[in-house]
Amino acid sequence: MITSAQIRAARALLGMDQRTLAERAGLSLPTIQRMEASDGQVRGVVDSLVKVVQAIETAGVELIGDNAQSSGGGRGVRFREPKVSSST
Repeated sequence: MITSAQIRAARALLGMDQRTLAERAGLSLPTIQRMEASDGQVRGVVDSLVKVVQAIETAGVELIGDNAQSSGGGRGVRFREPKVSSST
């Protein structure tokens, strides 16, 4: 599923505020705020989550799940485990 960090990052890439995402997803602003305030994976009504994902993807950002390949051919970013620096 989608995480709160993914929603915030997608909005940042798109230069979109919470209100605009709410409008494009057909949801209320408090719903978007609750989703983004959650820890880790967003829990909620599946229909609402689907609407958010569709709004983000329609705007041009692909959400990539853990260990999934990107289907798009454009540039992008994804989370990974931080590298541990080795001191010698």
